[in-house]
Amino acid sequence: MAHHPGFLRTAPLQGETTSSLICRIARRYGMEAKTLRSCWHWRNSPPRHDGGGARADAEVLLNAAGRQVLAAVCGVEQDVLARALPAWEREDAKLPAGPDAVPTAAWRIAGAVAGPAAFGCRLCTARRTGTTGRVVRYAPLWARVCATHGRWLLDADADQPLEYLDVRGVPEVVAAQRRWAGVARRAVRAGADPQRVFALAQAVVARWWDNAFTWEQETIWPRRLHQVAGGNAGTELDWWRIVGRDTVVFPEVVAVAEALLDPAMAELVWADSGAGRPRALPADGAFCRRLGERLGRPWLGPLAATDYGSPLTNWMGAVIRIRRSAGGPPGYDNDPWWLRQEHQSATMAGQLRVLGKEKKAPGSGRMWRAAVDAEQRRLITSAIDSAEEQLLQLRGVQTGPTADVARQLLRGLGHSAGLLENAWKRTAVAAVNGGVPLQEVARWVDMPVEVLQEMLTAHGQEAGG
Repeated sequence: MAHHPGFLRTAPLQGETTSSLICRIARRYGMEAKTLRSCWHWRNSPPRHDGGGARADAEVLLNAAGRQVLAAVCGVEQDVLARALPAWEREDAKLPAGPDAVPTAAWRIAGAVAGPAAFGCRLCTARRTGTTGRVVRYAPLWARVCATHGRWLLDADADQPLEYLDVRGVPEVVAAQRRWAGVARRAVRAGADPQRVFALAQAVVARWWDNAFTWEQETIWPRRLHQVAGGNAGTELDWWRIVGRDTVVFPEVVAVAEALLDPAMAELVWADSGAGRPRALPADGAFCRRLGERLGRPWLGPLAATDYGSPLTNWMGAVIRIRRSAGGPPGYDNDPWWLRQEHQSATMAGQLRVLGKEKKAPGSGRMWRAAVDAEQRRLITSAIDSAEEQLLQLRGVQTGPTADVARQLLRGLGHSAGLLENAWKRTAVAAVNGGVPLQEVARWVDMPVEVLQEMLTAHGQEAGG
């Protein structure tokens, strides 16, 4: 392949951002990126995070003269760059055109140009190019696993230091990416857009993820989360629940997408609705029960079925309307893959911004209240309030024979202690179910791990009974 003499050849990586390629070219020449960028006239400043740091997902748009300059400095023909760089031929009205135009560039954010951007695998890049350094590429969530090196490549739009998570200890994540190719083909055969199918499945599972903090039966996700966090999320559990979510739930997202494309599952929805004799969807419906079984969680069915107004129940409603021919003209109301804006799963970048603001805000209990569902908070608060009321009542028990007073005080204190014990046990259960390591909780309550485990097990059995 011909290249420009006198220049070091720097080939683009497939799907790479133009900004990332410019940075790699600069490293190849042993110069800073800003020095190389002086080859272009810039219409604006590079995008930055709220805190002032440079965004890794910054993207560059070039006019025709600017593209000629980039092709020259990297020693690669323009047709090769056009095939590799998604932003290569993206136009911008603010960039000068015509034969006399100077090489001009404009900064953009990658997500607004050609879709979500993620970090590339540095080990693969080094093997391919012979050089090290950061790479940013456009990649949807279903293509984030580097199977060769066991890495989940993270979003590049968030203000956080990690480029990847190690998934060598969770092979089901790698297997899910391989399985997605078949699911996407099934979607195409069914006349559905694979991207929309994935987005709906992700919204369904992300909603479960938010609720799973108090699901005592959920043990798979906490194990995976601690694994990708290096063995223990520790005191940074809130942070890891955000950064690790897409990685941890990926196998379930693929499984849900596969289930929603299965005609047999749609038949179960139809049967649950009463088919020709319409009825309300039952809490123990066959569809949700079977969905839970397919996910290895037989207990999930009733929880999913009674989560009214969720993206899953909306999908079920659309399936039923289509079968009853009551959906009206084509539109969102009878489109099973239509996802409401409020149901779209929050991005890692957005959640980290919220977390940062909450940590700065007064009130250390905010994140705990956000993580524990309303029913659990009500029970814990009720137990504490009852104990407080009992203690207040004991203030008046100070008259009468000494033995009677002492007996009544001890009885009241014992009852209050029982209420407080119930409150802290419920709090500990919520923490453990949310993924906090048992060792961490044991330190909080100053108790041996083995003793705490036995107490929580007994408490769970009593609560379940």
